[in-house]
Amino acid sequence: MSDSDILQHIAHLRREYTRGGLRRRDLPASPLTLFEQWLGQACESGLPDPTAMCVATVDASGQPWQRIVLLKHVDEQGMVFYTNLGSRKAQQLAHNPRINLLFPWHMLERQVMVTGQAEPLSMGEVLRYFHSRPRDSQIGAWVSRQSSRLSARAVLESKFLELKQKFQQGEIPLPSFWGGYRVRIDSMEFWQGGEHRLHDRFFWQRDGDGWKVDRLAP
Repeated sequence: MSDSDILQHIAHLRREYTRGGLRRRDLPASPLTLFEQWLGQACESGLPDPTAMCVATVDASGQPWQRIVLLKHVDEQGMVFYTNLGSRKAQQLAHNPRINLLFPWHMLERQVMVTGQAEPLSMGEVLRYFHSRPRDSQIGAWVSRQSSRLSARAVLESKFLELKQKFQQGEIPLPSFWGGYRVRIDSMEFWQGGEHRLHDRFFWQRDGDGWKVDRLAP
């Protein structure tokens, strides 16, 4: 298929969404309850990387940026992820803590979007998680100055082997430039695919100590 054929073909790519709907009568009082149900179903479904979420931040000029990050914890306090504190996302969050998360569970015909504010995790939280990671992942955190320019992949591999030898014995220390964030949730939107593009969308927004929920048009 030529490039021009492919471009014409994608305009007509579509499928029906038939896995089921989402009705107001089935909604729990808290969106986090529904999120935990959906996350559990995503994990049980065999979906690759069910905790993968697209994280959107905005730089000082107003330019949005996106990348995939793994969710590592969720509770009533918010959603947690870890990263290099020198990364582009960390620099942008220092300037503007507003953040958007998207869980694209395509195989289940579902999406969940989250808006909120990111706040740095405590040193204790970061340290506990860091030492729960495989040793090679801990060393990888030391190797990568995330988002910095590299001349070649060999630079990374050489540094990894050097540090693996250095940290061969004992506990690997926590890098000062590595940490994490908790996203304090302001709103959550749940999308369930529906037939004839009549998708179900429910939008929760904080309302005092509770939540206000509205059905949105597809």
